[in-house]
Amino acid sequence: MKRVLLSRWKWGYMVDDIDSTLPRRQLGRLLRELREHNKMSQDDAARALGCSRQKIWRIETGQTPVNPNDVKVLCNLYKAGQRITQALTGLAEATQQSGWWHAFGDTIPSWFSLYVGLEGAASRLRQYDGELIPGLLQTRRYAAAIFANRPDMPEDEQERAVTVRLQRQGLLTRQFPAPPQLDVILSEAVLLRRIGDRHAMQEQVRHLARMAELYNITVRILPLDAGPLLASEAGAFRILDFPTTGNSKGPHEPTTVYAEYPTGSLYLSKPKEVAAYERVWSNLADQALDEAESLRMINRIAGAGESR
Repeated sequence: MKRVLLSRWKWGYMVDDIDSTLPRRQLGRLLRELREHNKMSQDDAARALGCSRQKIWRIETGQTPVNPNDVKVLCNLYKAGQRITQALTGLAEATQQSGWWHAFGDTIPSWFSLYVGLEGAASRLRQYDGELIPGLLQTRRYAAAIFANRPDMPEDEQERAVTVRLQRQGLLTRQFPAPPQLDVILSEAVLLRRIGDRHAMQEQVRHLARMAELYNITVRILPLDAGPLLASEAGAFRILDFPTTGNSKGPHEPTTVYAEYPTGSLYLSKPKEVAAYERVWSNLADQALDEAESLRMINRIAGAGESR
């Protein structure tokens, strides 16, 4: 039977802290739609604000807080009515909020900071990985072994990175808002690949089994003999779904696909892009073991580690 484990306070911060990620994304989308509706370019918007085209791009992609006065200037340029201007100005004020992770400074790259905000706002997270246990399910020793493998990262920065990773895990057991549903599909190879020493890996596999018993978490294993896989070309990825708004006419955050690379990340939210990854996920789900079979495999591998 799935277990329920709820907590409100973890790692020294309130897990329901307000963050500006979604308001920034929503404001950016709405401003872009207004600009395109009026057949204006980002250069036109930049001239109106007396800024660079890069700043307009950052505003429209939700990368930065937005000054409410800048929104008023853009709304005037785009001939938006008073009601729309007031609504967008309100969103601009909400973009001034900072999430808990901003306290860690450069430890979190700017391209990943956006993801952390989206992760905390999602109602469902789906993740496939053929190499590692997902960060939300990692133990401290497992995470530390991963960052220790980065020679360009000083030890104090490694420790901060581990702390951030563990702090993110609070969203899985928070009380309010409701924790997201986390659905994970992992290659069997992830369970067999030793990260850290034998004891650290055994601890990690047993932790994975415990987390898989929580009511909002499913872990399914893709056997080594499964294939061919559409994910062979896609690599590791995450799909984030968001709550629907009470007002159907209000801004709604679209399903977003996130993929990470050594020097950055990719955010995909166009319907065709998301549909392509939905097909990859369905292909993985069709070939993965069910929850019960997966848990038996995880426990069997954990037991084998104990006997060594």
